[in-house]
Amino acid sequence: MSQTKQGRLPKNYYRDMDKENMLDYSYVEVLVEELTPLEAVIELERLAKVIAYHDELYFQKDTPEISDASYDALVIRNRKIELRFPELRRADSPTRRIGAPLASGFRKVKHRSAMLSLENAFTNTDIYDFFDRVRRFLNLSAEEEIGVVAEPKIDGLSASLHYQQGRLRLGATRGDGSEGEDITENIKTILDIPMVLEGENIPESLEVRGEVYMCRDDFFALNERRLQADEAHFANPRNAAAGSLRQLNPQITASRPLKFFAYGFDALSGLALTEHTQILSQLKRWGFVVNSEIRFCHSPIQILDYYSSIAQRRIELPYDIDGVVYKINNLEWQQRLGSVGRTPRHAIAHKFAAEKAETIIENIDLQIGRTGVLTPVAWLKPVNVGGVIVSRASLHNADEIKRRDVRVGDTVIIQRAGDVIPQVLEVVMAKRPLDSQTFIFPDACPSCGSLVEQIPGEVARRCSGGLICAEQAAERLKHFVSRDAFDIEGLGIRNIETFFADGLIKNPADIFTLEQRDKGSLTPLRCKEGWGGQSTQNLFAAINKRRTIPLNRFIYALGISQIGVVTAKLLAKHYLSFDSLQHSMMSAADSTAEAYQELLSMDGIGQSTAVDLIYFFQEPHNIDIVKQLLEQIQVEDFQLEVSDHLPLAGQTVVFTGSLKMMSRAEAKATAERLGAKVAGSVSKKTNFVVVGADAGSKAKAATEFGVQVLNEDDWNRMAQGE
Repeated sequence: MSQTKQGRLPKNYYRDMDKENMLDYSYVEVLVEELTPLEAVIELERLAKVIAYHDELYFQKDTPEISDASYDALVIRNRKIELRFPELRRADSPTRRIGAPLASGFRKVKHRSAMLSLENAFTNTDIYDFFDRVRRFLNLSAEEEIGVVAEPKIDGLSASLHYQQGRLRLGATRGDGSEGEDITENIKTILDIPMVLEGENIPESLEVRGEVYMCRDDFFALNERRLQADEAHFANPRNAAAGSLRQLNPQITASRPLKFFAYGFDALSGLALTEHTQILSQLKRWGFVVNSEIRFCHSPIQILDYYSSIAQRRIELPYDIDGVVYKINNLEWQQRLGSVGRTPRHAIAHKFAAEKAETIIENIDLQIGRTGVLTPVAWLKPVNVGGVIVSRASLHNADEIKRRDVRVGDTVIIQRAGDVIPQVLEVVMAKRPLDSQTFIFPDACPSCGSLVEQIPGEVARRCSGGLICAEQAAERLKHFVSRDAFDIEGLGIRNIETFFADGLIKNPADIFTLEQRDKGSLTPLRCKEGWGGQSTQNLFAAINKRRTIPLNRFIYALGISQIGVVTAKLLAKHYLSFDSLQHSMMSAADSTAEAYQELLSMDGIGQSTAVDLIYFFQEPHNIDIVKQLLEQIQVEDFQLEVSDHLPLAGQTVVFTGSLKMMSRAEAKATAERLGAKVAGSVSKKTNFVVVGADAGSKAKAATEFGVQVLNEDDWNRMAQGE
């Protein structure tokens, strides 16, 4: 390879550079301090290509051509140039990567059963309420003991391990709960995870779940090594574990000190266990590491004592925890309890008390949500709260500001509720400036100038501008591409804001016409700051991957007021197709129509929610946007997760009156597990009505519609398949 002389590079050096010269890392470069902006642009391009070339040799092909010292020199030079010319940092800069990019990403895998999220508890009252809910659901007496397994809530990330005939075949991330990423090769590098199970009673098919984490000492040592190598440090052990586990090259993962605690499993055959403690014992016999801090408790008093004890010892543990998880020990009860939405009823996470700090409010701003709600936000003098730098906190609403008399310039006590959302707890009146002024909530929207109104019965104040309000439109777009909606990789909040401000994306349909419009643009995306040819193509590819979407995700993505993830799935499960939903909502505008009664009959849909749904489909602009979207995408019909052989598949059941053998909640959950849809009122589409004691108008309606009526004994026999 050729070298140049010391000093300024030849005028035509880069213009005439061939592939070999582009990879010439050994020539004598111009000092970083002497580079002109144009030379810096060219040099950053060269370094990006050179470093990527050697990354491929080292991480993919295991055939390095240069020493570690020579490689480090390239990285350091690249970083120095970027520090001098931060505006020239490339989208493919080596400093934007932790680890080496490989040829492709992770394969998506469907979980055998959903990896659910736990409901959070923050007070002792929340824990007593949890026990009360369990008792009511299972119809247990006040005297019956509810055994609970208490275990530290590891601040790591969940993983699912699949074994076939005792051998590890698949490792996956939690992902969205239904679908994760195949990280099998990375999982194999964690020494706590057995490749082959030990002992006896090994099921033919087994799924083990647990938490991947990093100990604090290992985390500090890793950051020290990264600091010495002039690499970006990780913010905390959880981020370090997550970044390490999701490396596209397992060699990087293997170099990171990851650990694994197993906390449960699901076997398709074999073992007949009755308690969660037996599951933990079996995991240890198979060779898994189970947290030694786990305790069995007989009562709420015992678990709260355990909570207090481990909270005091929190700093002494070698790993980070952010609370305690409680699980009902009885496995039959776990199954009967089932889940609601994304959370299991048999478990709860008791989070540690939020850490507090004192700071100053520098300004109060108003954020406008996608439904027009104005939320006041305090901009704070940045302060460290529990290891996180906080610069903003929610003030909730106008009434809350007035009640606390919060003002700009006030010294306030803040906390991160649940270690996540910053909140203003109180104003330190003794430190209030003498010239402070009361905050006046505006009568006009700061974005579009429309009237701000307070809907009767609601605390929130809303912009009445609706679709003419630009900030609402931008927030709707952010919601549209959010994780539980279209989840388009590379189209996050910042890019949405930029594209919206530039006029590239004004409504959801514009997302799917962006590529075609970009082809004829005089200022294509690849020429904009922060973008290049490859990153642009990656974005278009990510958009095209989302041209087919499940019905429930599509309903949620539309951003209809009061329609969250759970309600969207409820609607999808009931109407099965978007055409059916839209047609029914158009018909339901007539409150005397059967479609309206059918909507209200759904368990979980109240009158207020029904009004918002119907209004959405009556608004011409919404219909126009939906029409444009359907020209670009395909909405998949909802597939009921039941088998035709289930006794109540496709049936609609209504419960009325008091049941004695089980709670109403358990009866509904049982019906749904057996394939039935549970409605809240009787209609012509109801298949049968289960009547308990003191049944009222629903029993009468069943007779009028000619619907079959069952008593509780009849229902139990049907549920048991008799």
